Amino acid sequence: MRWLVGWIMTLLPMSPLLGIGTAAETTKPNFIIVYCDNLGYGDIEPFGSTLHRTPNLNRMAREGRTFTHFCVTAGVCTPSRASIMTGCYAQRVGMHLNDRDGPVLRPVSAYGLHPDEITIAEILQQQNYATALVGKWHLGDQPEFLPTRQGFDWFFGVPYSDDMTERIWQRDGSHWPPLPLMENETVIEAPCNRDGLTKRYTERAMQWIAEHKEEPFFLYFPQAMPGSTKTPFSSDAFRGKSQNGPWGDSVEELDWSIGQMLDQLAELGIAENTFVIWTSDNGAPINRDPDDLSRGSNLPLHGRGYTTSEGAFRVPTIVWQPGKVPAGTQCDELATTMDLLPTIANLADCELPSDRKLDGHDIAPLLFGEPNAKTPYEAFYYYHQDQLQAIRSGPWKMFLPIDASPGHPHFNVSQKPTTLLFNVVDDIACQHNVAKTRPEIVAQLTALAEQARQDLGDKDRPGQGQRPIGKSADVSPRRLETLPSKSVQPGS
Repeated sequence: MRWLVGWIMTLLPMSPLLGIGTAAETTKPNFIIVYCDNLGYGDIEPFGSTLHRTPNLNRMAREGRTFTHFCVTAGVCTPSRASIMTGCYAQRVGMHLNDRDGPVLRPVSAYGLHPDEITIAEILQQQNYATALVGKWHLGDQPEFLPTRQGFDWFFGVPYSDDMTERIWQRDGSHWPPLPLMENETVIEAPCNRDGLTKRYTERAMQWIAEHKEEPFFLYFPQAMPGSTKTPFSSDAFRGKSQNGPWGDSVEELDWSIGQMLDQLAELGIAENTFVIWTSDNGAPINRDPDDLSRGSNLPLHGRGYTTSEGAFRVPTIVWQPGKVPAGTQCDELATTMDLLPTIANLADCELPSDRKLDGHDIAPLLFGEPNAKTPYEAFYYYHQDQLQAIRSGPWKMFLPIDASPGHPHFNVSQKPTTLLFNVVDDIACQHNVAKTRPEIVAQLTALAEQARQDLGDKDRPGQGQRPIGKSADVSPRRLETLPSKSVQPGS
């Protein structure tokens, strides 16, 4: 009998059923990325808004960690979304500009994220994660570019921006179809009812989470709102209820959405094993009148979305995982959306691709508040389409002496090209150009800019490290509607 007891004792450390090992020790973390559309730095209460009511985001900040220097890599939709999916600058993966659409993919385009690129979802599939995308894709609307071909088991949403509705596009005369709402690779509604999208997305996302709570999962949740239309949409429960018209209504519904999701994670008992990051794809478009906040606020940052200003690139960001992310804390170190792929891959024990260059870094020390954790960036680059316009290193951001363009936040046709240098930590509104008094910083950043040009290119100068955009040989608005769905359905 003693030998039997001894044999049983040798098994105890491996057996959670006998109370020694725990599921928490072996369960892989879940990941949720909430990516709002055009939401500004100053649009929510944790980042200074006194206009919009965001109690759930206040709670998320109290229970989690805010990032005050979290940046996207472009001031517009498609390049920004390419970066978060691939861990690269959009210029590296060819998603910054094309001859048909410009910097933002339009409906019925031949272009999309190259099928050879590797997304966060594809990396997590290595470890048998369930993967879903609920919301706006905007990395190609032809079948070979859809989320279901880029690592997502399930897709429910729209393939591009909510303002890209039925019309004739003048550049090439193509006819844009009614805005399609899709499930996997099938159009299920056209035109899509945009009024209820936030509510509808939230309900479908939560249904999917409930159905996959027993396995590791990744939910990419790119919200449609506040969106690209001049009058954002919201459901009946929020329409007309804010102090800031349709924009405020949509922001407050987004706040409701994250509150519902955080509550669900707690109710399902998986909150402590689920990492949630809430952020935006770029800054708000804003109006020229500083007192008119009907298209969002980037205050106290300088500039508007669609440029290379801080207001376009720095976005409100909150991370949350009870017991793991330190509650009520703030990170002032530079981090970017490119960092999410390598960070999530490492947390999930996935192998990163070794046959290509990634631009992001593992920022787990910053996310989880490790002592003395610092930004991994020696330099961060601000591109407007194919033009390098600015560079940041440490607290310093320098605008290069380039020919002015509408994408330059300090655009003035009467001015000659000049170097601008700001300390974006101390001078958050970029009001004091210190280029003349800090020539050594100008020289340092100029040298770093040249490295970017060699690797990622500059206007009329290809980079050595750039990879191609995907291009379809067969383009049609009907291909989406006739192609049968091939991906698994929720719960299957």
